[in-house]
Amino acid sequence: MIQGYQKGSRMSQAVCYGGFVYIVDPGDRKAGIEDLTSDVLGKIDALLKEAGIDHSRLIAVNRLPAGDRRFRRNEQRHDGWIDVENPPARACLEARLADRDLRVEMTAVAAL
Repeated sequence: MIQGYQKGSRMSQAVCYGGFVYIVDPGDRKAGIEDLTSDVLGKIDALLKEAGIDHSRLIAVNRLPAGDRRFRRNEQRHDGWIDVENPPARACLEARLADRDLRVEMTAVAAL
């Protein structure tokens, strides 16, 4: 069964299927990159909790900052958040995001 969380007209913030939860969060358009990164990671934690797990179950995290000058500040917040006993696979790619006010989007996949 497919289970969506925080459903909107365009997308769900998280979808569970086949033993996995798939998460996406673009964050707030007005926050600075450090606060925005912390906010998005907190939202990922909340979505994982809603699915009944925590970030120790993460398999992969993809971070898509809008510019490479933000990479290091984004990286520091991410490094402080991961479960060091169970670090996920990760990628960080500079992205031209659909809305020029967006600073970062993140996706995550976790095992249920």
